[in-house]
Amino acid sequence: MRPTNLLIIMSDEHNPKVLGCNGHPLIKTPHMDALAARGTRFTAAYTNSPICIPARASFATGRHVHEMDDYWDNGHPYDGRVEGWGHELQRQGHAVTSIGKLHYRNADLPTGFDEQIVPMHVVEGIGDISGCVREPLHVRNKCRALSEQIGPGNSTYLDYDRDITRHTLDWLENEAPNHTEKPWVLFVSFVCPHFPLIAPPEFYEMYPLDQIPQPKGGDGSGYVRHPWAEALRGCQIYDDFFTEETRRIAITSYYGMTSFLDDNIGQVLAKLDAVGLADDTRVIYTSDHGDNLGARGLWGKSNQYEESAGVPMIMAGPDIPEGQVCTTPVSHVDCHQSIFHSTGAEMAADDRTGRSLFDIAGEPDDAERIVLSQYHAVGAVTGAFMLRQGNWKYVHYVGLPPELFDLANDPEEMTDLGQDPAQADRISAFERALRDMLDPEAVDASAKASQRALVEKHGGREAILKKGGFGATPAPGEEPVFESSEEAAT
Repeated sequence: MRPTNLLIIMSDEHNPKVLGCNGHPLIKTPHMDALAARGTRFTAAYTNSPICIPARASFATGRHVHEMDDYWDNGHPYDGRVEGWGHELQRQGHAVTSIGKLHYRNADLPTGFDEQIVPMHVVEGIGDISGCVREPLHVRNKCRALSEQIGPGNSTYLDYDRDITRHTLDWLENEAPNHTEKPWVLFVSFVCPHFPLIAPPEFYEMYPLDQIPQPKGGDGSGYVRHPWAEALRGCQIYDDFFTEETRRIAITSYYGMTSFLDDNIGQVLAKLDAVGLADDTRVIYTSDHGDNLGARGLWGKSNQYEESAGVPMIMAGPDIPEGQVCTTPVSHVDCHQSIFHSTGAEMAADDRTGRSLFDIAGEPDDAERIVLSQYHAVGAVTGAFMLRQGNWKYVHYVGLPPELFDLANDPEEMTDLGQDPAQADRISAFERALRDMLDPEAVDASAKASQRALVEKHGGREAILKKGGFGATPAPGEEPVFESSEEAAT
């Protein structure tokens, strides 16, 4: 495969089911669909942790969360101490630029980019410490804002994505021509469709409210949540504030924001072609994680169900099979090797476990390959570890029963086979595979110890909960709005 430039486009909180080429009956994503049609789409792609900071740290380094130094949650932002593909490409003389959201500690640290254009980083260089309060979990009142900030209109997030698009178009036209000696990597990171769920009116109106169904497995539906998910539901109380009507409005807004994202991606891809770079540039599209959108009474991310841990993964460009659908499980750590493979840069021999997506796409689908995701952040009563192999998904909870899903026959994950005696051998095999990768009890204990230390560093549980959480990280130039937890307020 000849070396080419690489354009990486990452969105924030894009549920992989909400994508036209993935079979969604309503969503309109013509530009992402066209990208998939001229490239390869992966149908079993996952984040390595379904929350922003650890997901983005894994993407930056090619390492799983437990292999890194304290990037467990949104209070432990990436700071470049664990180096990744950007650092090595810089050493080899490749231009490496970011435009948009990074969600690292700050813009001054050496995180593998020559330049960060309009970056978004964590609040106050610290992030969300309240999410580190896990022993015991607490009620996050700031969840109310999700149900209040919905519908057609404008937001700083929408303006920020428009700004990211403008800067990207300018970079492709005016800066890319200055980097011809070696292939460049441009990382473009949008914030949509992350909440607040406010969509531009012209995109919101694409989706009639009466066509929007209620989420599956909600309260009162008869669905019984796993104890781990029930604890999450009791901490992140988003659904308490919704009605049937406002759920439809929120989901409609999410669809509109996804189509708005698609439009921005379309502008970027059109510019790539217009400036004559399409034949020398590969494109990878993914998201940092997904969004539950009310399924099982849950919103946001923070669990290992498909809506949250699954991500879109599409790549296209020179030497990539066109119109191909790959069912081999993949995850963000596979992007590390892919970046070196695409640019022709040399990758130092190390212990990273990923594989190049370009190699995977060029081989027969592999039903035996296993990928790993894990979660140790807000709302997690214990660590949650997911393995995907073939059509099966196993979720291991420290101290709680596992979940097992047959995704071929139960793609919506409504039937947990984790306690089915007929699946005992399969469950045992999955647990052995997990323990070959890591010690779940030790990893869980390490995450909690790090979080306890961070909470104490910032004044202890009571002080953290009194200050409260702030919901979505504000766009550059916008101030966060904190709201105390119920525990601290009473």
